Amino acid sequence: MYEVMIETEFSSAHALRNYHGKCENLHGHNWKVEVYVRGTKLDETGLLIDFKELKTATKQIMDKIDHKVLNEIPPFDEVCNPSSENIARYVLEELAPKINNVNRIVYKVRAWETPFTAASYQIPEEK
Repeated sequence: MYEVMIETEFSSAHALRNYHGKCENLHGHNWKVEVYVRGTKLDETGLLIDFKELKTATKQIMDKIDHKVLNEIPPFDEVCNPSSENIARYVLEELAPKINNVNRIVYKVRAWETPFTAASYQIPEEK
């Protein structure tokens, strides 16, 4: 099994609904995001995925949420809270259609809210 990972970042504000504490108020973070792709077969160049392709596709998603109030962007406006867990899932689900093919899948995204706290969303391994 091969694995490729990139890091990127974005800045945004959010407020956690139904949270009882400071994070219920609007506040911001400089998020770091890790994107993991895996697969068992390399292409004719010997790559699972070109880093440039993965970075370009990820940047398109980051552009939607960078320097924005996440609570104003679907699905965070109504469907779910803009928590680190839900941000990781959002990025994975937005990225998968752009990256996944018969040889590779985006299987995990980790969203770092601070240098010391992160949450991941990962698709389950097929057995």
